[in-house]
Amino acid sequence: MNVREAIRARRTIRKYQQERIPLKVLEELVDGARLAPSATNRQPIEYLVVEDPALLEPVFGTLSWAGYIKPHGTPKEGEKPVAYIVFLVRREFDDVLAKYDIGAAAQNILLGALEYGIGGCIIGSVKRDELRKILQIPEEYVIDCVISLGYAAEKSVAEDERGSIKYYKDQDGVMHVPKRRLKDIMHINSINR
Repeated sequence: MNVREAIRARRTIRKYQQERIPLKVLEELVDGARLAPSATNRQPIEYLVVEDPALLEPVFGTLSWAGYIKPHGTPKEGEKPVAYIVFLVRREFDDVLAKYDIGAAAQNILLGALEYGIGGCIIGSVKRDELRKILQIPEEYVIDCVISLGYAAEKSVAEDERGSIKYYKDQDGVMHVPKRRLKDIMHINSINR
């Protein structure tokens, strides 16, 4: 799969097979994040990998899932993530520049995961105080987001937006994600409507 194919194939996945991900693969994903662009090369992000089965359920309890399709977007027993990567920003670098770094690093993780058949979901709706206690995260770090991971157990497809950007599941459980059409968002040399 080339880069263009990977970009088109990568979709958010929220339901997972219950097979553990080898630690070596998780290390590769973080290594890919580490190599992402960083504004002024500050490299403010650190990554906390959570794969201990005893921690998975407590971490799961701190996350909110798929607001448009509640409760159908929340993984049930037998569908929950088998690993997480928590994005931590050193407090002195918690600013708008760090957000660019986080986006680039998160996309590298998700594209890298696709190569292994691993799906993921970037979750920004996090009970940060609870997560900090569970994982004993020092105050010198700001918890930005969490990526849930696991071998995909659902299908998600992109389609042209037709009046709504709300994602939905069809009767077969396939997630449909409307994306604005290229001709509606790309301008060349000026914006003329």
